[in-house]
Amino acid sequence: MRSPPEPDVPRKGARSRKTILRAAADLATVDGLDGLSLGALATHIGMSKSGLFAHFGSKEELQLAAVDTAKEIFDADVIEPTNDIDDPLEHLRALSAAFLSHVERRVFPGGCFFISASAEFDTHPGSVKDKLLSFQAEWSERMEHLITGAQERGLLQPESPSQLTFELTSYLLMANTAFVMHNDPAYLHHAKTAVNRRLQQASELKSTRSAGS
Repeated sequence: MRSPPEPDVPRKGARSRKTILRAAADLATVDGLDGLSLGALATHIGMSKSGLFAHFGSKEELQLAAVDTAKEIFDADVIEPTNDIDDPLEHLRALSAAFLSHVERRVFPGGCFFISASAEFDTHPGSVKDKLLSFQAEWSERMEHLITGAQERGLLQPESPSQLTFELTSYLLMANTAFVMHNDPAYLHHAKTAVNRRLQQASELKSTRSAGS
């Protein structure tokens, strides 16, 4: 007679940790990343506080893991679906649209996780802020790379990629904040229009200069 299979404890533990961190990332956009506590999280997911302690030794460890989880979700929802777009200008438009869709679909209940957490930790030095800064840098580098690529192909005028990145990201940031505050998708549509208009302006200016040379 064959004995029953041994329970897969490590696999169950990994699933449990994933569930905890998804809940933590969701709560962080509503109650704040600094407001995360093992006790509140345990109550939210119906788990014992001692069970949570088995996964995380400190509040900071929980916060850092929540940021990593949020990035995995963000990358899968916003970054990866646009990676196969070869045209850098279209890629830039698609990336901005994917971000706005991410917010509108409330992948996180309180809007973009990273905008929320960055506003919370902007004056709090430490490991959590460093991880958030790393995300911001990666986003800016991605945008600047696409802008530079579009300029090299003659699709955009040769203006400062960092300046254009700042402007486009500002539209997205404002859209997220206004949408969360007012629960009105009109702000997201305003941002999409602003992004496309700014890119069209840069494209037309390039074309005008070329025609006049």
